[in-house]
Amino acid sequence: MSILIKNANIVNYDQSFVSDILINEGKIVKIAPVIDQRVDKIIDAKGKYVIPGGIDPHVHFWLPTFAGRTADNFYTGSKAAIWGGTTTVIDFVTPLHGQSLIDAYFERKAEAKDALTNVHLHVSPIEWTDLTAEEMEKLVREYGVTSFKVYMAYKKSIGIDDATLINVLVKAAELDALVIVHCENDEIIEYLRQEFISQGKTSPKYHPLSRPDDAEAEAINRLATYAKVLNVPVYAVHVSTQKGISIIKNAREQGVEFYAETCPQYLALTDEVYDQPFEQSAKYVMSPPLRKDHDRQALWEAVADGTVFTIGTDHCSFTMEQKRMGLHDFTHIPNGAGGVEHRLELLYTLGVESGKINMQRFVEITSYNVARLFKLKNKGYLAEGYDADLVIWNPDYEHVISAKTHIMNTDNNIYEGFLVKGQAQTVIVNGKILKIDGHLLI
Repeated sequence: MSILIKNANIVNYDQSFVSDILINEGKIVKIAPVIDQRVDKIIDAKGKYVIPGGIDPHVHFWLPTFAGRTADNFYTGSKAAIWGGTTTVIDFVTPLHGQSLIDAYFERKAEAKDALTNVHLHVSPIEWTDLTAEEMEKLVREYGVTSFKVYMAYKKSIGIDDATLINVLVKAAELDALVIVHCENDEIIEYLRQEFISQGKTSPKYHPLSRPDDAEAEAINRLATYAKVLNVPVYAVHVSTQKGISIIKNAREQGVEFYAETCPQYLALTDEVYDQPFEQSAKYVMSPPLRKDHDRQALWEAVADGTVFTIGTDHCSFTMEQKRMGLHDFTHIPNGAGGVEHRLELLYTLGVESGKINMQRFVEITSYNVARLFKLKNKGYLAEGYDADLVIWNPDYEHVISAKTHIMNTDNNIYEGFLVKGQAQTVIVNGKILKIDGHLLI
């Protein structure tokens, strides 16, 4: 299908200009001030921004948990992503103990076959065996994997010890792949969780208290130390604290190649939400938890100054029925919340509209940097020869976020009642129009 977008106010991370865009066979084939050509579809983008499709580096669709699979599968999750202007997601391969990383990778690819967006995968070594290094190499060399995810928390299930972490860091660097890390001190968390439960402190408000900012900061500091000593690049997912960001800034000043990701929930919400009855507070149980206002402010400063390199959602949606598994014990509340649908509109409202960042920085942290870091060829930029993944963004549209109207396949929303400005009015994925003038075609 050939598409001509007229009067496009194109915004890339490094420049903005008005031009026409010609799309054919899934690619951007021409960008010029005026294009007059017979096409299948003409779209007038006057008064709108045209930006690269969003790339979310951190989602969990159809994730197996003790509470059952997460509420969004690859179809419903990707549908919500498209509604919000995200055209590519990066999910995770988490093997069982003893399972081949290769087998787990292909199982996950099969689960993702119904996705409407582009899907890439981080692979998670959860143990170090005689075959792990060889399997990592095969994943990179033969199957195009560019990143590996490890957990410093959750050692009773998928978390790893420091010896394994070092092995993964060294091998990944040898393969020119990036290791992304969930940074929390597992021993601190497990001790506090058991202490609270033993004292009868079982409500959701004890969730953040069991995962203090020092648990994140200690793990980030340890990761920064390994990165410096081993001379390898690292990436910390969902950084939530002022202390963590400060450590990352310091490491970068010392020459460590340390990339930070944060999420909209840590830029929009604080831990005050936990001081409510279970039905209102349980939906906010996620790891790491929501933090203090000074943490939120520090993260915004880091977004503006470049310390935060990407924005992911850590989308991990559950129904309230699933959340109620922890009604009498907060440690049994499945951790996570939906967010892939709202990433761009929240960052536009809280970041661009408030003057914290400009549109080019908005594009950089929501698309370009992810493509660059995880080697997503021809993504994250609008230029001739690039994939036709793009969004026509209406800066004037306003609406109130609500679980009653969202696309995500769950009955709760942590951003309930937020008034947001801006909308992905039209969304094109690989040259195919999936949303136009605010209406899904899927």
